[in-house]
Amino acid sequence: MTADVEHLLRTEAPQVLGALVRRFGHFDVAEDAVQEALLTASRAWPVDGVPENPRSWLIRIGYRRMVDLLRSDQARRRREREAGVAELAMREPARRACPPPETDDSLTLLLLCCHPALSTTSQVALTLRAVGGLTTAEIAHAHGTTEATMGTRISRAKQQLARAGARFTPPTAADRHTRMVAVTQVLYLVFNEGYTASAGAELARVDLTREAIRLTRMLRDSLPDDAEVTGLLALMLLTESRRAARTGHDEELVPLDEQDRTRWNPDLIREGTALIDSVWNRREVGPYQLQAAVAAVHAAAASPESTDWPQIAALYLWLERLNPTAPVRLSRVVAVARAYGPVRGLALLDDLNRRFRLDREPLTRQRERAVRAHLREMTGDAADAATLYREAAILTDNQVERRYLLHRADRLD
Repeated sequence: MTADVEHLLRTEAPQVLGALVRRFGHFDVAEDAVQEALLTASRAWPVDGVPENPRSWLIRIGYRRMVDLLRSDQARRRREREAGVAELAMREPARRACPPPETDDSLTLLLLCCHPALSTTSQVALTLRAVGGLTTAEIAHAHGTTEATMGTRISRAKQQLARAGARFTPPTAADRHTRMVAVTQVLYLVFNEGYTASAGAELARVDLTREAIRLTRMLRDSLPDDAEVTGLLALMLLTESRRAARTGHDEELVPLDEQDRTRWNPDLIREGTALIDSVWNRREVGPYQLQAAVAAVHAAAASPESTDWPQIAALYLWLERLNPTAPVRLSRVVAVARAYGPVRGLALLDDLNRRFRLDREPLTRQRERAVRAHLREMTGDAADAATLYREAAILTDNQVERRYLLHRADRLD
């Protein structure tokens, strides 16, 4: 299967799933039908060519498979009646119940996958499967688990949606904000896992970062006036612009200050900067906009020495007030240390540890040691820095990051 066909199938998958779920309900059955339609297309299109209207082609195949699946279910009479309607629609094109091809169900499908009845892990997995079109094996790899375990998790998520009575309908005004927060959080988590993989032999998972950007573009197309969605897309683009420079020729990690900035992607920087500029003057500024602003300050600096670290420190202080999480607090430590010196950074880190235990928080316990090691190294305490680098290396399952930390420690011995 060619890359173009694979991209087309991944793009059309959520639209086909939306058409089936809207018509029949039964998210779990519809998702199975879509997967079979995609498999049929992956075999037929490289041989016969892509049909003139690929979405309608996939919907027809999915409808037929839904008929078969629903007929085999326990509620035979009621579901055969539904299947009969769909079957008639397949025979008589003028009476088809499916939506017109231009209908975009992406947002509604994203909201369904991020239903509050599901855990964050299940939301991420279901979004990658149903909207992103990733296979169960690909999602399992991203989460560092087996395909069987992930398959069970996705199946349970579908069952939870059914028990919760989740429907394929747009959110109400009352719950729209809560649901959108869940959607953006899921896309943010997918991107972060791709940008620095939690485990494995590679620093990044490009398939996940690209998928997160694609889905966020799709979300922004549905909500062009949502400043936080725009901010999230800007953040992803500006962060992704540095990907090529993050590793050297030997695939070893290259920290930000040592990166060859000529390898940063100028097109992504221009697009990301324009996006954040377009929403920055809105009355309310949210966490994703602030993070995008930080990324834009980095992108604007021609060299590490010209980076406006005091501005970045101020942006992180603002972000911490809006979103007081351990990773944000630790990022502020780095910015303060770069703006005002390592001694002041260490003092802030000690204060935050006393109050919030960043060194024990699961999201920061590894990075807290790496940051402290770097600050100790900057103050001239080589022995303590080496010990801390090794502690940080033990706490990461990413092999590229581990080698980098051990190398820093060895240089100080």
